[in-house]
Amino acid sequence: MQIIPVIYRLAVSFWVGGVAIFTFVLTPILFKTQPRDLAGMIVGVLFPGYFRWGLACGSVALVTLLLARGKCSVIALALIVLMLAATAFQAFYIEPKAAEIKKDIPSFETTPRDHPKRQEFARLHGISAVCNLVVFGGGVVLVVLL
Repeated sequence: MQIIPVIYRLAVSFWVGGVAIFTFVLTPILFKTQPRDLAGMIVGVLFPGYFRWGLACGSVALVTLLLARGKCSVIALALIVLMLAATAFQAFYIEPKAAEIKKDIPSFETTPRDHPKRQEFARLHGISAVCNLVVFGGGVVLVVLL
C-alpha cells in the first residue's frame, strides 16, 4: 500500500500550499491592486471554495493518516484534527456570520472604523486570521514531519 503515504503527503502539501497562496499571495495582491470594497467582494466570493478545499484536503489527509499509521502519527493526527476543526469553524461559523454582517456595511471605504458592524466584522476577521495561521502553522509542522 505505497499509494496511501503518497496521497497523505499530497493532501497535506496541497492544503498548506493552498493556505499559503491564498493568505500570503492572492489576498494581499487583491487588496493592493483593487479598491477595498471590490477586493473584499472578490475574497468573499472565493472563501467558500477556499474552505471546501481545506476541508477536502484535510479529510483526505486524516483518512490516509489513519490508514497508514506511520511514524509521528499521534502528533500528525492531533494537528490534522486541530486544523480541520479550525477550518470547519471558519467555514461553518465565521464566514457565514461575517458575510451576513458585510451586508449591513454599505462600504468599507466610507463606513467609519468605529461603526458597530465594522467592529464586529473586524473581530470575526481577527478570529479567522488566527484560525488561518493555526492551519498554516500546523501544515508547516506536518510538512516537516513528512
